[in-house]
Amino acid sequence: MASSASKVSKTSKSIRLAYLVSHPIQYQAPLLRRIAKEPGIDLTVFFGSDFSLRSYADKGFGGVNVAWDVSLVDGYKHEFLPALRDTATVSPFAPMSRGILQRLHRGSDGKPFDVLWVHGYASVNSLYSILAANALGIPVLLRAESTLIDRSRSRARLLSKRVFFKFLGQLIDGVLPIGTLNSRYWQNYLGADFPSWIMPYAVDNAFFLRHSIAAQGHRSSLQIELKLDPARPVILFASKLQQRKRCIDLLEAYLALAPSVGAEPCPYLLIVGDGEERVALETRARQSGIASIRFCGFRNQSELPGFFDLASVFVLPSRHEPWGLIVNEVMNAGRPVILSDDVGCQPDLVTNGVEGCVFPVGDVAALTAALRAVLEVPCVADQMGKRALERITNWSFEQDVAALRTALSALTRSQHVGEPTQRLAGN
Repeated sequence: MASSASKVSKTSKSIRLAYLVSHPIQYQAPLLRRIAKEPGIDLTVFFGSDFSLRSYADKGFGGVNVAWDVSLVDGYKHEFLPALRDTATVSPFAPMSRGILQRLHRGSDGKPFDVLWVHGYASVNSLYSILAANALGIPVLLRAESTLIDRSRSRARLLSKRVFFKFLGQLIDGVLPIGTLNSRYWQNYLGADFPSWIMPYAVDNAFFLRHSIAAQGHRSSLQIELKLDPARPVILFASKLQQRKRCIDLLEAYLALAPSVGAEPCPYLLIVGDGEERVALETRARQSGIASIRFCGFRNQSELPGFFDLASVFVLPSRHEPWGLIVNEVMNAGRPVILSDDVGCQPDLVTNGVEGCVFPVGDVAALTAALRAVLEVPCVADQMGKRALERITNWSFEQDVAALRTALSALTRSQHVGEPTQRLAGN
């Protein structure tokens, strides 16, 4: 990030961008801070709820109370819309807010916004804000995470989606695909010629790289806490313990690494996270008699780099995973990753045999083979980890800002939005 960007004041020539999202999200906050520093873009974020700023029970983590230990709203202009319905969850009918029409028409300085950017389309709030922008003649950009492989649907459901997107396509002016599979999704429903600007699903690479390096100094204390022999490799899973995350596939593949019945596999298996499947996973681990499996529970954002540093390889065997931002995070620690082919980030971040391995979702034997391929020869994991770090470096907030600038310029028919701090490679 260019340091000068934070010193540039917003002027009347800046494009006034409104961003609507359900609630403050830990992955989005750093990107919003980055955009807020960009010359020529005057960003205001509108939230439907503030529940993520409070300690709340996350059903995905099995009802564990979650309180994020990183700032979610500092560093950018934001407002919380008055609530009509707030259940401290996200659904098509929650949160529901009022006032977006007035806010889009009269910003903090009494002037209307130039562009509305909406995250997600399957909620009353999102659709109402899109209709409000249309009523005011404000162009709309849409970003979402969906892919064509996310789940099977009936013929009737698919037909209804076609009808819905024909309607939606008339209300929006462009989409911001997060990657290859999401781009195919938009092309399928809106057409190949619909305005589209790839805005990579990225994390704060600098944060995770910096904290992963810092974690090296605390590695021994975490090894002591978890009772790990430093000479043995570590397989890491870190996500919600839900059925669709398929942690059970990893557990079975891990047990298959044992050289004989009842023997301990050489690597440890660390399972970080909580959720509805934890009891079943712990029961299976206990029944196996294997003592090298560790259940570490929910860990906050600032703690994760320590686990990335411990890992020899990270595994995400999910089904129906739209992206998997945890993969971005661990790649910043220079670690190889093993993914199922149902994980949305795979085409953009991991080539089989290069930054890690890709296996058919649900295929435990293939996952076992992938673990062996990465771990049997120590230098293989090191080489894959280095390539993972190289690849994730070019999937960053700078590409996001460049794509957003291009989209805003196109929608406002302006030649330039300030001066870009960095261009996309090849542009």
